[in-house]
Amino acid sequence: MNPNPPRWPAYVGILILIGLVGWLAMVPYQLAAKDVTWTEFKELVDQGEIEKVTINAETGVVTGARIAEPAKEGELQLKREVRTNLVAVDETFVPLLESKGVAYQAAAKSGCEGSLLLFLFPIAIVVMFWVMMSRRDPGGRGMAAFGRSSAQLVPEEGTGVTFDDVAGVEEAAEELREVVSFLKTPEKFTALGGRPPKGVLLVGPPGTGKTLLARAVAGEAEVAFFSISGSNFVEMFVGVGAARVRDLFKNAVEHAPCIVFIDELDAVGRSRSVGGPGGNEEREQTLNQLLVEMDGFDNRRGIIVMAATNRPEILDPALLRPGRFDRQVVVDRPGLDGRRQILEVHGKKLVLSEEMDLLEIAKLTPGFAGADLANMLNEAAILAARRDGSSVDMPDIKEAIERTVVGLEKKTLRLSDKEKRIVAYHECGHAIAGAASPGSDPVQRISIIPRGIAALGYTSYLPEEDRHLNTKAGLLNRITMAFGGRAAEELVFGDVTNGASDDIRRASEIARKMVTEFGMSKRIGCVNYGKSDSRSAFGFPGVAGGTHGSPDTAEAIEAEIRRILDGCHQRAIDILISNRVILEEMSMRLIEVEVLDGEEMQGFLTRVQAAESWEDRPTAEWIPAEQVGK
Repeated sequence: MNPNPPRWPAYVGILILIGLVGWLAMVPYQLAAKDVTWTEFKELVDQGEIEKVTINAETGVVTGARIAEPAKEGELQLKREVRTNLVAVDETFVPLLESKGVAYQAAAKSGCEGSLLLFLFPIAIVVMFWVMMSRRDPGGRGMAAFGRSSAQLVPEEGTGVTFDDVAGVEEAAEELREVVSFLKTPEKFTALGGRPPKGVLLVGPPGTGKTLLARAVAGEAEVAFFSISGSNFVEMFVGVGAARVRDLFKNAVEHAPCIVFIDELDAVGRSRSVGGPGGNEEREQTLNQLLVEMDGFDNRRGIIVMAATNRPEILDPALLRPGRFDRQVVVDRPGLDGRRQILEVHGKKLVLSEEMDLLEIAKLTPGFAGADLANMLNEAAILAARRDGSSVDMPDIKEAIERTVVGLEKKTLRLSDKEKRIVAYHECGHAIAGAASPGSDPVQRISIIPRGIAALGYTSYLPEEDRHLNTKAGLLNRITMAFGGRAAEELVFGDVTNGASDDIRRASEIARKMVTEFGMSKRIGCVNYGKSDSRSAFGFPGVAGGTHGSPDTAEAIEAEIRRILDGCHQRAIDILISNRVILEEMSMRLIEVEVLDGEEMQGFLTRVQAAESWEDRPTAEWIPAEQVGK
């Protein structure tokens, strides 16, 4: 049996309906009038029984409206019409009408067109709506598709993904192996009186592999897998989202044991208190139905609901209580070893050169998520194919990393000699300020080749290890490095440009967090004045924020932020004054080659004098340009 029968019979039926309605619209008055002869029509006029005459010259039809007969008590007053064919040679007809005082007029041309359009317009709207719904419903279910779930079903044969295809998230994978055990051997847990979790919420930044983990659980357990996005529940029609939730869980019961996976749960599970009154009623009804369904089904039959989100702080607390999403599994960005494992998984699909060191690539990509690493390797393969290479080499990898982090090279953008000189001093100022700050990340590369949207040059740093904690000294060093470019512009050119705007923004953010969130100011103390949500990362009650306290406190906070920024700015100036010769030599070389890295760059930076701590630094003296090198 053909699951998708042809639709031409339905289209033919619609056309027949339109034709029938149009024919009825053209003949409403003809069905109501009584046909008489021309002589009888003139006699009725002569007897005074006609009060109005309409002459249609196109059709040759004369219609006369008779005077209404007096209605009897309890009956409606009837008003009939008579109709006859016009006799053109009868020259006495018009004088007869005038002598009897009968009003006469010519019929409007195409008088039925307005009526026809009036009837056809709603029909056209219905047809357009039906066609639109048919396109959105390839299965041919018609209007019934509104209340049906659009979840994609992967049958029991599995998703084709196992835990062997997932790397870099060992802790999360270990937590989810228990879910596989619940689905495969539920009696192992129910025999002790326990019950499997109803819901598992995967929380983490975008691209860390939350959806892949959910598919891996279904593949390992060899159960059906329903996958749907949270945005697919909500429509413009009230009640559709709730109906789709009911249909989804109905299908899940029929295919148990199975996994129901809702991606981007925050699209439908946003807290009902967020946004205040006048919220989305349809979304709230959908959320209420989801809460009811998760309470109502018996997970001992092997139904587990999994969901993923990167915004857990905005989820409704009712979703996260025990009995609904019992577990929250954090899927974070991978560390060094995790990145190496991810590169091994994705590298199997590429032709890598024999000298390729995946650990070295992992060191070059701190902060990359799994999706970032996959995209970077794909970019490297494209670059290798573009140069007709037989394998992906390390230069391809480094160029792909730059494309991912900074952006594409702007080959058509050429800086003037003056702009190139400003950018060179600016970037070298960053590098020298970083090299002079003890404990800061080492400089990896300096470039004055424009890339991305607004980067005329950049200085990249390579952390020696993954850091999970930041010290006060380390944060001050980062602010000092950010001000290195602005300080170089001030000291060398005696003027500043807008090129340091992003540096100032990042420095201000760090300083504000140091004062208002990290408690790193002796004057303000260990008090959280940061603007934060009233709930923690998992939606539970937390520290209320959003204000800076009293006006005096706000003024003190701003003064302390300004003190930190001014101090780091002056520290960057002192560093460049102490290393003026290196700044000049390094900038001239960068203008010449446009990119500095490797041993040549380290040859400059190893000569940089280390700076004193932020509090105890001496004030250096700027060397005039004519005395540099003497």
